[in-house]
Parts: sequence; structure tokens; C-alpha cells
Amino acid sequence: MKDMIHGSGDVHAAARMYARECTEGKLSRREFLTRATALGVAVPTAYGLLGLAAPEAQAQTPMMGGTLRMQMSIKAQRDPRTWDWSELANACRGWLEYLVDYQRDGTLTPVLLESWEASEDAKTYTLHIRPGVKWNNGDDLTAAHIAHNFERWCDASVEGNSMATRMGSLVEDGAVRAGGLEVVDDLTLRVNLAQPDIALMVSIADYPAAVVHPAFTGDDPVANPIGTGPYLPTSYEPGIGATVVRNADHTWWNEGNGAWLDQIEFVDLGTDPAAWIAAAEAGEIDLNYQAQGDIIDIFDAIGMPRSEAVTAATIAVRFNQDSEPYNNRDVRRALQMAVNNAIVLELGYNDLGTVAENHHVCPIHPEYAQLPALSVDGAAARAAVEAAGLGDYEFELISIDEPWQAETCDAVAAQVRDAGINIARTILPGATFWNDWTKYPWSATEWNMRPLGVQVLNLAYRSGVPWNETAFSNAEFDGLLDQANGIADADARRTVMQRLEEIMQEEGVMIQPYWRSIFRNARPDVHGAEMHPTFVVDYVNYWKS
Repeated sequence: MKDMIHGSGDVHAAARMYARECTEGKLSRREFLTRATALGVAVPTAYGLLGLAAPEAQAQTPMMGGTLRMQMSIKAQRDPRTWDWSELANACRGWLEYLVDYQRDGTLTPVLLESWEASEDAKTYTLHIRPGVKWNNGDDLTAAHIAHNFERWCDASVEGNSMATRMGSLVEDGAVRAGGLEVVDDLTLRVNLAQPDIALMVSIADYPAAVVHPAFTGDDPVANPIGTGPYLPTSYEPGIGATVVRNADHTWWNEGNGAWLDQIEFVDLGTDPAAWIAAAEAGEIDLNYQAQGDIIDIFDAIGMPRSEAVTAATIAVRFNQDSEPYNNRDVRRALQMAVNNAIVLELGYNDLGTVAENHHVCPIHPEYAQLPALSVDGAAARAAVEAAGLGDYEFELISIDEPWQAETCDAVAAQVRDAGINIARTILPGATFWNDWTKYPWSATEWNMRPLGVQVLNLAYRSGVPWNETAFSNAEFDGLLDQANGIADADARRTVMQRLEEIMQEEGVMIQPYWRSIFRNARPDVHGAEMHPTFVVDYVNYWKS
């Protein structure tokens, strides 16, 4: 078995294939970098396969010290493997670290891993733990600790554990498969999958994959903050704010290459952007978590210029197939037919993105397959609703009160109403909406970008998984998704993906109107905090001048 070691001279055969596909225009540079580095190819080597030099390190020397104040919602904490909001992870990134990080350019870089090897068939991954890493309680980080985290991630009995979905090729009967984990020595762990999984490494870069100490009991990572990172929390109040400070009593493994700030303060200003702007004008915050619509320009104007990330982030205006009348496919497809997604992008998100096609696979994903244009026909939509005996029925579309999401749903509802179909709009505050986010008959939720097209389909549309908010269950879809997860060749995988996309459209799973460009505004003296395509706030690398 030929392996590719991250940082070695050998190059995995699939990485060379991806490089050819990139030069032929079949893969974007970002997707090539993601796929190559996921196999263990070092970042400079990956760029070299394209005949390019890797980006150089920052020209400016970071300055030590200072306090950074960031607007971000602070939510009640819980077990990291059940996190369903990036903000939950971001607050804890100062002490809870990851095996690998997903970078803005699409590369995967080692963190608590020093290197890894992927077999040719993507069924065996050998993980080399970085030597010399200590937990902040003095314990050495070992391969047994990482095996413990994989076991936690694979425990499907834990309610809301979406990591079990990501670890699907390692899970049998709701736990780690027999022989799935081999602790080779104190710093080496071998992961043996039941079937190929090209997404394993990007999956463990996702925000619920924070590495916890074996003593963690599975409740609040803030209350007992044992971690490997350079910071510690000193306060955490949901709805109010949180503060983390540099841990003077811990020698961080990456000392001298980050942890520039003395303190980071997260300020929860609610969902009204007017409050964010007022805080910025009063000098109370240095940057926002994300900005949408007109407020991006306002922040620009008050001296906080934007940074942008083009992403596969989106919003799903989805039907819950466990609820009437959305258990009727004809009704779901009729409501889709009433809506022009381009109009939703314009009215709901200021045209700051690209039109989507109701199947949750993005053109920036290498396996994306272009399908015929969607049909928009208000009269036909009305006729189909009447044929289902619902001519006088009042549909209800529920959304959170965050402006861009509410305005998106307003645009959907307006077009449904224009088609002659009765519809009501309900807007709920976040504290109420998220109590039952998987149960509403028809509502909208935002979805972060995942680097690979198969990832979000695994997380959101596979039968019975924790994040399946649509209650969609289709045996053909699940089987094809299993196939796609193991196909390295982009063209071959695209053939399978085309049918997956077609099933999503045929079954009328949701109205998925657009792909979002996402934005962050920061003061000019804030460095390293550009918007990340997956909303990562890696404040370990931020600094102020």
C-alpha cells in the first residue's frame, strides 16, 4: 500500500489526478487544495503540483498585547460534538483545538496532528500526533486521547451528535466499528474505515470536532476548560457576552506563532444590526461576526472596511415531510414552482451571491452537475395546490428574526402569494425559533459551507441523521451517497452527484434560493481577522497594531 505523508516527498496518486483535473478546469484551485491536503499533501507541495509557489507568511510582524472586542452572539454551551452553531465553537477556540484546520485558501493544515497518511483507497488513515503538546492541566497529548475523541464522535446514542454522521464509515451499530481504531504507539493512531471516505479529514476540521480531554464529562466546555490552546475563559454569559484571556500558566505547543492578544471580548448585541452599528460608532467593538445587506456599506463608511468570502453557505427554506400537507410531494413541488430563486436573491440578500437550484450542491464543489433550469410557473403552482384539495388552505412560513433570513422568507412568501396561494408569515426571535428548529412544518435555516459537496448531503439529507430537518428519507439517495463518498475521480463522482441532485429536485425537498457571499467588517488596526468561508473566528491568530 503506497501512502502519502504530509510534508514528505511522495505524492499520493489521487493528488496528481486532482492536479490534472484542476489544470483542465474540472476543479477550482480551492477544491484542488482541499482535496490534495486532505490526503496529506503538504501545502507547499500542493501548490507546487500546480506550478505555483505557496503564499508567503504575513509581511508584518504581529504585535503582542491588547484587547479585541467582537460582536458575536453568545449561546448556551454544551458538548462540542452536539454544537450546531459556529459561534459555540468560536468562543472556545482559545483552549479547544482541532486535529486539522481548514484555511481561507481551501487547504487543510495540521494542528494537533503533525502529519497524516491516506491509503490509495481512502479506507485507511494514519494520524501522527504532534509531539510535545500538553493539555493545560499538565497531561501530555497522546494517541489514546485522540482515539477517545473518535469514540465520542462515533457515539450515535448521544442526542444531537452530528459527528456520528460525519464518521459514518467508522460507525457500526451506533459506535466505533470493531478494529476501526488502532493505537500504534503514543503518537500514532490508525483509522480503519469500512468503506472509502474522501471527506474524513475535512470532516474533522468542521467545528463540532474540537478535541476534548478524556476527563471531559460531556456538558459545558467553559465550566471546566481543559484544553491544549493558549487561552482560558474568564466569563461566559449567554445573550450578554464572553471573555477569554491568555493563559499565563500554560506553555502552548505553538508558542511564538500566535496568541498575540491579551484578551478577547465577545459582545452579544442581539440580532438588530442597528445595535451593531451603534456600538461600532461608539467605539465599543472592533469587528463584527458577519454583516449582510446594506449594513456592510454602513460599516465601510464608518471606517470598518469589509472582507469577503465566496462560499457555499446558504439558506434552506425547507419542508418537514413528517408534517401535513408537506408529506405530499406534489404540494412541495408546487410551492417550489411558485418561486423564482433569482428574485429571492435580489430581494432577500441584496444580490450578494449566486442563484441556487433547490438541491444544496454548489457550483464551487467539484462534483457539482449542472441540471436544466428550474421551471417557475405561478399558475401551474396554484393549479397543483388546488388539485391537492388545498385551494383554501393557508400555508405558514416560519423564520427567525435575523433580517436577511426574514427578508429572504418574505420574498419567498410574496411570490407564493402572487401565485394565488394563501400564505402567512411568522417571524420568531432566535431564543424561540431554535427550541424547535427541526420540527416546524415549513421554515428556514441557514447552512454553513462545507468544502465538499457530499458533506452537507450526508449531514442534512441522509435518512435519520440528527441534522435532517426535512425528514427526507430515500433509499436510492442514501445508496448513491454511499457511492459518492468513496469516488475520488471528480468526473466519475459527478455522474453519481447528478442523480443525487435530480432526486432532491424531484422530491421537492426545499426551496434553496441562493449561495451566499459572506462579509465581515473590522477596524484597520485589526489583523488576521478576514472573513472565513466557514465562519471560523480563529482569534489565536488575530492581532492589533
